[in-house]
Amino acid sequence: MKASDVFVKALENEGVEYIFGLPGEENIDFLESVRKSGKIKFILTRHEQGAGFMAATYGRLTGKPGVCLATLGPGATNLVTPAAYAQLGAMPLVILTGQKPIKKSKQGKFQILDIVKMMHPLTKFTKQVTHSSNIPSVIREAFRLAQEERPGAVHIELPEDIAREDVENPRLFDVVDFKMPYAGKETIAEAVKMVKNATKPILLIGAGANRKRASIALTRFVDTIGIPFFNTQMGKGIIDERHPLYLGTAALSDYDFLHEAISGSDLIINVGHDTIEKPPFFMHAGDRRKVIHVNFFPAEIDEVYFPQLNVIGDIANSILQLTEALEPFARSWEPDFFLKIKENVSEHLAKYEKDDRFPVLPQRVVKIVRNILPDDGIITLDNGMYKIWFSRNYPAYIQNSLILDNALATMGAGLPSAMMAKELNPDKKVISINGDGGFMMNSQELETAARLKLDLVVIVLNDSAYGMIEWKQQDEGFSRFGLHYRNPDFVKYAESFGGKGYRPSSVKEFQENLEEALNGKGIQLIDLAVDYSLNHEILNVLIKEYSSKFKK
Repeated sequence: MKASDVFVKALENEGVEYIFGLPGEENIDFLESVRKSGKIKFILTRHEQGAGFMAATYGRLTGKPGVCLATLGPGATNLVTPAAYAQLGAMPLVILTGQKPIKKSKQGKFQILDIVKMMHPLTKFTKQVTHSSNIPSVIREAFRLAQEERPGAVHIELPEDIAREDVENPRLFDVVDFKMPYAGKETIAEAVKMVKNATKPILLIGAGANRKRASIALTRFVDTIGIPFFNTQMGKGIIDERHPLYLGTAALSDYDFLHEAISGSDLIINVGHDTIEKPPFFMHAGDRRKVIHVNFFPAEIDEVYFPQLNVIGDIANSILQLTEALEPFARSWEPDFFLKIKENVSEHLAKYEKDDRFPVLPQRVVKIVRNILPDDGIITLDNGMYKIWFSRNYPAYIQNSLILDNALATMGAGLPSAMMAKELNPDKKVISINGDGGFMMNSQELETAARLKLDLVVIVLNDSAYGMIEWKQQDEGFSRFGLHYRNPDFVKYAESFGGKGYRPSSVKEFQENLEEALNGKGIQLIDLAVDYSLNHEILNVLIKEYSSKFKK
């Protein structure tokens, strides 16, 4: 059997459903083997980044490694950002790249880079296949490592001469499930003691808890024990945010409305957060507040994060053990202190929700989208100023209903992420929300979306600038410089891909356009003028109010 056929058989053995990519001449043998597969759907993208982001999002939403493909040289280098995106975001991803023949020279050093070495700091595992008989074991090991906690990216390079070899009696390896060990009883007992001794405990939920079993366990914990909770940006929706004990989302690391509650607590039960995800709070030497780290792996000590206890093991089981042990003491911790802060937070968040000025305020956009989108609808965010407002103001009711990246926080991933979400959830409404800068980084994937016949709504928040960077520039007291550009006509751009474009001129028209777009077919793009001018004013209110209360 040809080695490339063995490679594809091994991928089928791992349950691979999709390969996203942009192949080259160095992996046309592999491409032919995929064509003959019958079990794997190959999705051609317009850029390798789009392929990598789609595959990483597949891994994030399913828990199974997504697979992307590129050729050697520039094809492989274009996958550096998706590799980092998956690695920092804990998304299982398998990257496949081609290479020139390794047993003889074909074209000298033309296009040849040491891709394995390049991928080493970005992945959990990277390897060149040097003998065709090793293909099944290399693939099994790569998939094992991609999935095991903490999930991440792996890379396999298949040279074209190895892909063409004959393999005698290839053997595929059984896919053996791996179960995370449970936390020890002594550790659970210590955590219970710390919670019982606390007077104002609070629960934090981070990205690592985004597992179905963990979501169920955490919901039961909050319902049973009665401890208020907040979450990180990537922890949104793990517990329904309509819950009466939900306090909010920490959209900033400090000086946010929510930090009054964090500062007033004396114990944080931190479930699923680690310092790779942007910190929702800072620890300081001498703090009276203690932190319990509940995760699949121990805390990595940092100047801003040094928890007093590690509860390491399967998160869902750890939370179930804590629930059972603390149930006799349920409701011992009165949430009134936190719920008063929640009222203040809610009052601030609602301030601009009904403001109909145009260009539209981001807070108004959030409110309109939440009102119109069904409970199970999905939003994917690119990276920009609006991400803070959606994280803070948008209540997520279901896991993975608000998908964003706050680990690498790269621009250009929002549209491919939405495409993958829609491909996996064809019956759900999906909206991709992007700044104009991030949208243009991978907007060519609209052609891929059209080819896949995806019914996808894309909102482009148009301010003709890299708004978040400009906000930081102004915050540092610098003059506006180097961050403005001209955009194309986004309506005509959408139409050129066979889609429909809208350019509302009022909030009312935006609402009407969004309702029409959500019920439309194919690509539905809304070019929405946005006003970020109040960002500094709101931030100053935050700092002033938080600082005065903290001093008290």
